[in-house]
Amino acid sequence: MEIYEELVARGLVAQVTDENEIKELINHGNARFYIGFDPTADSLHVGHFMALCLMKRLQMAGNKPVVLLGGGTGYIGDPSGRSDMRSMMTPETIQHNCLCFKKQMERFIEFGSDKAIMVNNADWLLDLNYIELLRDVGACFSVNNMLRAECYKQRMEKGLSFLEFNYMIMQAYDFYHLHKHYGCNMQFGGDDQWSNMLAGTDLIRRKTGEDAYAMTITLLMNSEGNKMGKTAKGAVWLDPEKTSPFEFFQYWRNVGDDDVLKCIRMLTFLPLEEIERMEKWEGSQLNEAKEILAYELTELVHGASEAQNARQASHALFSKGSDDTHMPTTEIDADRLEDGSIGILDLMLLCGLAPTKSEARRLVQQGGVSVGEEKAALDTRVTEQQLKNGVKIRKGKKVYHKAILK
Repeated sequence: MEIYEELVARGLVAQVTDENEIKELINHGNARFYIGFDPTADSLHVGHFMALCLMKRLQMAGNKPVVLLGGGTGYIGDPSGRSDMRSMMTPETIQHNCLCFKKQMERFIEFGSDKAIMVNNADWLLDLNYIELLRDVGACFSVNNMLRAECYKQRMEKGLSFLEFNYMIMQAYDFYHLHKHYGCNMQFGGDDQWSNMLAGTDLIRRKTGEDAYAMTITLLMNSEGNKMGKTAKGAVWLDPEKTSPFEFFQYWRNVGDDDVLKCIRMLTFLPLEEIERMEKWEGSQLNEAKEILAYELTELVHGASEAQNARQASHALFSKGSDDTHMPTTEIDADRLEDGSIGILDLMLLCGLAPTKSEARRLVQQGGVSVGEEKAALDTRVTEQQLKNGVKIRKGKKVYHKAILK
């Protein structure tokens, strides 16, 4: 099976501009493709994970990746899938985030001569002359077509700023620049980027008379139709300081029964033949599949040693409930205590075990929270002495957390 057919079989291909041409390019290792990453935080997260894995798969098949860091587009902010405007970042924050991305990406992509390159669109976008851009590029865009784009529809309901309206032009210009200076003939991205990517292929055709191609990959959604990669604490990060290897492992270990095989197919590098055999698994075998998923992805992101530690800690935790070596931990400041203790609802919020106090209250009332070996009640308070020793909190059957005094 060639690489394009494998991508289809894994459920990764969402939309393509010219399927036959794209298939020919990537199956023969002739794609010089790029994927863009805007530095909206100081770490990549699960939302970037599929794109990184796609780059790795295509590079293994002989294609040449160009990693584009959005040091320039980060000044604007992508409105796709947003109901409000992104917070404006300082140039220093953008630069710092780009450096963090670069370090993490080197775990996935092999950079070097004739392998993969990394570029930053700040190098060309920040020096653009506004009048020249309007005359040279703006004339190629139809405002009517732009307003029909999916990436703008949700923002139009609450108000789309002129700043954000320019994002599509900037992304299209990136593709044109990379095509002109680096020979990029393809762009890949999430399915929510389709309109922006089409704008790029159209701009290249208008400016050069040459063809360029685009393919979007399926967004990672669970069986309920929600994007995967979120917890009560927020995004599932690839930085071990923000999401520990144990937390990362547990996130994938706890995916739903209906989602585990889809995740294995889309995210891991296990052979399709092996995955097809798992399709018949049910009952307790699905727990084995979840552990396979968790281990494979933790190994990809954090390495074999951390994956083994996370798996061992998970086994020890659920068999005895005593090993907290790799358990996610929150340090509690002493000034959070009142009269030498803290209420369970406040403690859950500080530990990221619930997004709001009302949700924490609901979990406690339903009997889903334990402190140590005791079920928590709404009036449960954790003492300073308990926190000095480190107190374990369990939410439901699978989520464990330790709170300790700072």
